[in-house]
Amino acid sequence: MAGPMDGIKVVEVAQFTFTPAAGAVLADWGAEVIKVEHAVRGDAQRGLKLGTGGVASGDFQPLMEHPNRGKRSVGIALETEGGRALLDELVADADVFITNFLPATRSKLRINVEDIRAASPNIIYVRGTALGPKGPEADQGGYDLSVFWCRGGSAFGSTPSGSPRIADMPTGAYGDSLGGMTLAGGVAAALLKRERTGEPSVVDVSLLSVAAWATALSIGNALVMGENPKREAVDGPVHKRFNPIVGTFRTADDRFVNLTMLQPGRFWADVCRHIDREDVIDNPRFAEAEQLMANAAEAGAIVAEAIAAKPLAHWVDRFATLEGQWSPVQAPLEVAADPQVRANGYILSVIDSNGERRELVASPVQFDETPFEISRAPQFAEHTDDIVRSLGRSDDELIQLKIDGAIT
Repeated sequence: MAGPMDGIKVVEVAQFTFTPAAGAVLADWGAEVIKVEHAVRGDAQRGLKLGTGGVASGDFQPLMEHPNRGKRSVGIALETEGGRALLDELVADADVFITNFLPATRSKLRINVEDIRAASPNIIYVRGTALGPKGPEADQGGYDLSVFWCRGGSAFGSTPSGSPRIADMPTGAYGDSLGGMTLAGGVAAALLKRERTGEPSVVDVSLLSVAAWATALSIGNALVMGENPKREAVDGPVHKRFNPIVGTFRTADDRFVNLTMLQPGRFWADVCRHIDREDVIDNPRFAEAEQLMANAAEAGAIVAEAIAAKPLAHWVDRFATLEGQWSPVQAPLEVAADPQVRANGYILSVIDSNGERRELVASPVQFDETPFEISRAPQFAEHTDDIVRSLGRSDDELIQLKIDGAIT
């Protein structure tokens, strides 16, 4: 089945995860994505392994596969005249140019908006940045741990009061992956605008902008109140003081179950039946919503005590008939095995460079209820010869470009 981006050509001069992840999403959607890598070093992320958020099994490294699947790689020395000329030829018929290089590097390599549009006036130019294209720190870099998680408010909101350290990001490339999806959505909107008006856009997404959007409710409330939100200290079961059945509760095997029932008066009796505490349903302290809210701490303690008496597997089975909303707190392998994840095609198969079947997470948007088919990330400069030949270069010219150091 044709993807919604079939026929769209994307040229990407980017590295690490945040901005390349946008190219991966566009490739999932059917775009032809050409990844331009440094002719010698390649994407700097190729060198990151254990201890920096990446693990590898043979040549299959999720840290590279996740943001680069479905692309072709060409090694070009953009600092050389011959290499830079090749980039102009690549973008001449491209729809989208994506980069996350810092302003000074963009200027040095002549890949700013005006440079790229000199070769392709109608191209959509996409910048992924740490802190946005304006302001006193626009020329500074950053990663999702520093900018998205810490500076953007997520670490503050995730760290209990009195904790000796901030909460860690749930996983490596957490903000990067969210930012890449946001960039891909911006590209889609820009393509639609160009189709309707003929005008190409410059698309900007920063890790800081994505972080502010992710914490928008906290920021909005703080602006209204004129103070930061209060963070609860963690000491025993965590439930919201205003609602006994909104919170996360520890099980007997030190796992957790989350209840998120925003209408306690409606769901309280059903929860009591499921935790075998029918005796408190008609307790006058909890019988009506008003009383239940007034005595939320006591009611929440009853729920916490009951859940703490049984292991997670018990509650997963028991809560299958629960009327209100709940979820087990799942680890990565459990998410991957989740029947809903599998039923909806949120985990996809891919054949690695050694012919072995692997699995990766699908990008989250589906079209026509059909999961994507994806291919592996390219090896460094794997498609250099084919891509340069597609620009009309003969084999003799190809060899000369290599001798000149213009390509890998």
